[in-house]
Amino acid sequence: MRAFVLCTGRCGSVTFIEACRHIDNYTAGHESLAREYGPARFAYPDRHIEADNRLSWFLGGLRRAFGPDPLYVHLRRDPEQVAQSFLRRWDRGRANIVGAFGQAMLPVPRQRTGEDERLEICRFYVDTVRTNIEAFLATVPYSMTIDLERAEEQFPEFWHRIGAEGDLDAAIAEFGIRHNPSPDADTDPQPTSGASSSSNREARVRA
Repeated sequence: MRAFVLCTGRCGSVTFIEACRHIDNYTAGHESLAREYGPARFAYPDRHIEADNRLSWFLGGLRRAFGPDPLYVHLRRDPEQVAQSFLRRWDRGRANIVGAFGQAMLPVPRQRTGEDERLEICRFYVDTVRTNIEAFLATVPYSMTIDLERAEEQFPEFWHRIGAEGDLDAAIAEFGIRHNPSPDADTDPQPTSGASSSSNREARVRA
């Protein structure tokens, strides 16, 4: 049994995995294999939960590697907040997935994009990834959607669907902690994807 958390990024994936670290009978990782390619990109162990916003671009590979068995979770956040959060990170360029999308996938020359145009690109990225995930989930037997704004009430369903064992109350409490906020994010109310904090339950997945 494996669970894959699919998302745009900037929508609480770090927090979701921090919550999963309170599960005793699964490992959990955030972008554990993001630097791998080929078969190693999908070398996730059994009884593992993985969140990685880049997996939305490798959905065919996931299906080929694991068949219909995993539980796929679409982790969502208000799309405008996600776009605004990505906009604050635009100047990280290709190190930031939306920067790579705007500069290479479209492509839009970085020096010719004003803030309004950048925001529209961020919105287009968010819509594109969400649409890709929704289309994929329509083809698999086991899926669910969790909205960050309702995660405290929706996470227990995920817990029970995978047969998790551990401290559910501590897991839910993680959604009240800010993890990896955007710069100048005073109005950015919830944590999002990025490098996770250390934890006794941190899974270091190797190819």
